[in-house]
Amino acid sequence: MEVSSSNQKTIERVVSQRALQMGSSFPCQICVVGFLCGVCIASLFIAALTSFGTFEFGRVSLSMGITPWNSSSNIISDPNTSIELKETERKQDYDNNSRQEQDGHRIALLYSAWSSMLRESSDVADEFLRSVGLSRSTLPNAPYLENCKLSSELNRRLDNQAKNESFPPWVSWKGALDTHPASSSNEQLKDFWHQETSKGSNPPWITGSDGENYPLTRKVQRDLWIHQHPMNCSDPSLRFLVADWETLPGFGIGAQFAGMCGLLAIAIREKRVLVTNYYNRADHEGCKGSSRSSWACYFFPETSQECRDRAFELMRSEDAWAKEIVTVKQNYTSKEIWAGRIPRRWGNPWSYLQPTTEINGSLITYHRKIDRRWWRAQALRYLMRYRTEYTCGLMNEARHTAFGKEAAEHVLASLGRDWPKV
Repeated sequence: MEVSSSNQKTIERVVSQRALQMGSSFPCQICVVGFLCGVCIASLFIAALTSFGTFEFGRVSLSMGITPWNSSSNIISDPNTSIELKETERKQDYDNNSRQEQDGHRIALLYSAWSSMLRESSDVADEFLRSVGLSRSTLPNAPYLENCKLSSELNRRLDNQAKNESFPPWVSWKGALDTHPASSSNEQLKDFWHQETSKGSNPPWITGSDGENYPLTRKVQRDLWIHQHPMNCSDPSLRFLVADWETLPGFGIGAQFAGMCGLLAIAIREKRVLVTNYYNRADHEGCKGSSRSSWACYFFPETSQECRDRAFELMRSEDAWAKEIVTVKQNYTSKEIWAGRIPRRWGNPWSYLQPTTEINGSLITYHRKIDRRWWRAQALRYLMRYRTEYTCGLMNEARHTAFGKEAAEHVLASLGRDWPKV
């Protein structure tokens, strides 16, 4: 028994030493390290799979816990219903695009119809309307277009003496024009109509309140019209100033206006009737007949036709030239025309002007050219008192080009979608 016990201990010792030697060897160490690394990688892989599964399971559980299971969620998840919704949206988009296309066509149709009425003759316009299925009775009026023929006839009646009468209709339109303090300085008008007849009459081409116009505008405009439209153009005491518009190269329309305002001032001071003659900006095919090369192509003439004829008749008379019954622009110096004195028969109305000239941050209440500015405004307002039918047409075309399509859109919006069927 003792031998056996001793042998057993010897064997254990030998095995232990052998195991110790094997553990300390390099190949063994590599195997151990590899085994341990494999255990770690396997552990990490198992842990990752476990976490991912837990996350997916938790997400599904959370989603099912929040989203109620009802009929609406069931419809949305139904693929057939989703297709129906997309088809409905596509149909709505198609309807909207179709409606916009129809509206654009209607706007273009109305704009073209207005264009034909504006630029073509009556017969050509009617033919175009028939070709597009329209007529004058179904065509809405363009709100920005003026009836040029009607307005021209009305203005012509207001600018001439009525039949069997000595005065135009507007002389009976009374108003408080002679209440301004400056009116007390007016000189006696021997060559004008009787002051009592024209007293208080309102010239119809002046619109707005007195506060919206220059001081004494209505009175000055009335007096200018009376001066330029004498009762009897054949009166031997009547004198004339016949003048062409400036035609020198480099003279723009502003310079032409300034020169004619100076000539009108000379005519007022010398008690002459101003008669304008050649106007180069009207020398084109648009100005027809007697209005060719004349200011009367664009605006009503500055005086009556009787006085124009009388002035041109006197220009053929040597005696009229010798007695200076008729004069022309060449009778006056450039200084007299461009920087001469302005009429003072209305006092100093420019002193009532609101100052608008600013120098170094201050408004200047008076300067040496403020009187000339006031006079040029009055002279041009008289010369442009009425537009001719030709100028009215030009203004219609300009407005039509500027906002005709926009106006057509607004007009059609008020008519509804039945036009042009109705």
